[in-house]
Parts: sequence; C-alpha cells; structure tokens
Amino acid sequence: MTSPISACSTGSSTDPPRLALAGLRSALAGPFDLTLARGECVAISGPSGAGKSLLLRMIADLDPNQGEVALDGRARASFSAPDWRRHVTYCPAESGWWAPGVAAHLPPARRAAWAALAERLGLDPVLLDGPVARLSTGERQRLALSRALVATPAVLLADEPTGPLDPDSTARVEALLAERLAAGMALLLVTHDTAQATRLAARRLRLEAGRLVAP
Repeated sequence: MTSPISACSTGSSTDPPRLALAGLRSALAGPFDLTLARGECVAISGPSGAGKSLLLRMIADLDPNQGEVALDGRARASFSAPDWRRHVTYCPAESGWWAPGVAAHLPPARRAAWAALAERLGLDPVLLDGPVARLSTGERQRLALSRALVATPAVLLADEPTGPLDPDSTARVEALLAERLAAGMALLLVTHDTAQATRLAARRLRLEAGRLVAP
C-alpha cells in the first residue's frame, strides 16, 4: 500500500520513506504493505484481537515475521536487533518493567532528559526514584512513553498510548507526539479513539482479518 508523502512531512518528494513495509507477514496476519514519510502519523484501528499489536511487534522484530522492512531506505536486516529497536521503538499498551525501581530502566546519563519529558507529561520527576509497584496505570504508561522518546527514535510504534489517561494527560501526550512529528519522527499509532486519530494522523487504516484496509 503506497501513500503520498503527507502534508506534515519534513522530507522532500525524493526522500525514501521513513518506514517501509513490503510483504510483512506471519502465520497469523498479513501480508502488510505500508509506507510512512518523515513527520507522518498513520492511525490504525480495528476490533480487539485483529492483530494490531502483532503488527507493531512484527515491525519491531519482536515476533516471528517474513517480508521486508526498511528505515530511510536501509533494510532492517542490516541493523543489529538492539540498534533497530533504538531507531524503530515499540511502546506497548502495557509497558514492561523488569526491575523493582523505576530508575533502573534507563541509563543514568539519560535520567535528566527522562525527567524533563516525564514532567512535560504531568508527572513529578521524583517518581523516577520510586518503586514501579507504587505507580498507577497512567503513570506507568506516561513514564514508558517518555522512556521511549528519550532516545529520539526515527519511528515510534505506539500501542494505545493514552488508553488509561484522563483528558488533560491525553492532551499532554498528544502535544508531545505532535512536536516529535514536526521534527520528523514517523508515528504508527494504534488507537480506538477516533477523535485522537483525527487530531494526529494524516491517514487512518483499519485492521480486519489480518489485513489493512481503508476505514
């Protein structure tokens, strides 16, 4: 599925897509063909269990898949797995925390940047010194998103990033994502919020029966 570069893109018409999928598939879904330009957001909706999270995980190479994926014209196969995921970052709906303390989830050198992003999302930076177990669902979600954005990924794969959030927190998240889009990041956004898709996305697609279709 090929798309013109969105009006909000910061690239030229001769630039390769920021993210390109060709024949991406698994035993459960696909094939998927999709391109995102620099600064473009594509929103994906669809019923629960349709494979939306699976698609994001396949792009991040976290689930078995076949097909071609490229970043700025460079094949995914030419990246190491950690390097690919630094550039094409997956932020799941339920964030992963592998240590008891929040601070253990990011190198100390990036702590100041993480705290600044967390504060922009309405969080007290003191939370970074506390235990994960005391965080609310919304706090974990915003801390995970800010953690993902600290490394300034070229592509963010965001799975329901505002699902558990109140309207003020949702507005803060959307403002930060819009800022990153303006700077050239591409965003593949899974959301059930039609209004959010309208606010952020240049294109909207629906995933049904393992395939992407127009809504």
